[in-house]
Amino acid sequence: MADLQHDYPWTKYPLVACGPMRLIALSKIAVEVSKAGGLGFIGVGSDASIMEAELDKAKQQASQTATLQDQNEILPVGVGFLLWAGDKLLEEALPLLEKYKPAAVWLFAPTEPGQLVRWTESTRRVTGGKTMIWVQISTVADALEVTRTCQPDVLVVQGADAGGHGLEKCAGLIPLLPEVDDAVSALCKEQHDLPKPQLVAAGGIMDGRGAAAALTLGASGITMGTRYLASPEANIAKGYRDAVLKASDGGVTTERGKLYDTLRGTTDWPLRYGGRGVLNESHRDAAQGMSLEENKRLYEAAVKKGDEGWGESARLTTYAGSGVGLVREVKSAADITEEVREDAKQILSSIASRL
Repeated sequence: MADLQHDYPWTKYPLVACGPMRLIALSKIAVEVSKAGGLGFIGVGSDASIMEAELDKAKQQASQTATLQDQNEILPVGVGFLLWAGDKLLEEALPLLEKYKPAAVWLFAPTEPGQLVRWTESTRRVTGGKTMIWVQISTVADALEVTRTCQPDVLVVQGADAGGHGLEKCAGLIPLLPEVDDAVSALCKEQHDLPKPQLVAAGGIMDGRGAAAALTLGASGITMGTRYLASPEANIAKGYRDAVLKASDGGVTTERGKLYDTLRGTTDWPLRYGGRGVLNESHRDAAQGMSLEENKRLYEAAVKKGDEGWGESARLTTYAGSGVGLVREVKSAADITEEVREDAKQILSSIASRL
């Protein structure tokens, strides 16, 4: 079993990571999270065109930070990929993975299981095993398959409350993570040469309370996306950030589906995935029978409005998790990382003292 604090010596327990939100989590936020004792990811997504520039920026920024220097020849940030983009993305990424050796690659949303195997084997080959493999899953079946075929260092167990893209049908984190833990533990016990991956929890975690809960469920660390949208380092428009801060009661004001992808033209996702976002006029008009053509026309018109295009009474997509109501103020990515980690430790210590 991997030991995250051993493999990432600049990190502090419990590990707090920033998920690789496509084109939102870039070098700036990734390095700030790692500087704060977490692990930041750069969201390359489906297109490697920004990858070298962002990795180079991260390398320069990390070299100026004492705690991130001399990290066993690895770059102390991770990189996230959307595997449905195809083998061309792998071909373009491999030379850069070999050159920069990021601390981790986060693999998500393959069109077929063989993609995960190819990415895992190729990454380990070109980085000499220095780059750890993180694979995001949301079902027990996928966790077992990935563990058997890829032997990842980390399984990112994402529950249904997550914002952005995830499986349209999966359990919430509270039942999902323990079942994955039990099933993977049993598999690795049965197959003695199969190492058990660490489990990192994702989906609906916004603060120290959620992080503490995830740790008691069996996670070695947690990752957040929506919470980091309210940081100045996140590469999003002010209108998007303001919409996140204004949203509340996410169980009824967010929904997962394919409408926003259709309106935005991001329709390459495999069928079982959908995006969770804040409900707005685009969604309400679709529910009331507006034609897709008209809805797209209005969406494209909203794009031209800039920051005014976002919000409950506007039309642009605000991807966010169902815990969005817990995101109430803008804080630096470093402050968020430290706050969530320290609050989780205090909560667990307080509980332990009462036993």
